[in-house]
Amino acid sequence: MPKPASVPDVSSLVLTLRGKRVLLDSDLARLYGVTTKVFNQTIQRNAGRFPVDFLFHITEEELGLLRSQIVTSKAGRGGRRYLPYVFTEHGAIMAATLLRSERAIRMSVFVIRAFVQMREALATNATILKRLAEIDRTLIEHDDALRAIWHQLQPLLQPPPEPPKRRIGFLS
Repeated sequence: MPKPASVPDVSSLVLTLRGKRVLLDSDLARLYGVTTKVFNQTIQRNAGRFPVDFLFHITEEELGLLRSQIVTSKAGRGGRRYLPYVFTEHGAIMAATLLRSERAIRMSVFVIRAFVQMREALATNATILKRLAEIDRTLIEHDDALRAIWHQLQPLLQPPPEPPKRRIGFLS
């Protein structure tokens, strides 16, 4: 099924916080076609469905780190007054089950696919890194072997010592 033109690239919205891949509440709300306020009200009404590994508030420090990336307005300037929620993969899916719109159902598929693609990319990267480590170890072994050969060949590459010159004259 082709992606509708109005659907943003979900994988570009995925952030990494506290070692987890997450989506901001505002991004999920936009994907699911509701306002952030309505989205968060729905989440708060169903708080029991969201354990800490599904959703959490980001800290002021984390928000400061993300501010330039997610282009949020400064506090007190008409923007957000509260720290945003962030949803893990499971939290994003749980949120989609609470929103009963057709768009929320369609978007949940894209969110799932984005997380799966990221997981596959990380697995591929891990495989590549493992292979690079093996190559590096092999190169170090070869380097050591070549160094040993070089040291053994060094004496052979020296010119032979000249025989002592025969002295002229009577020998006693």
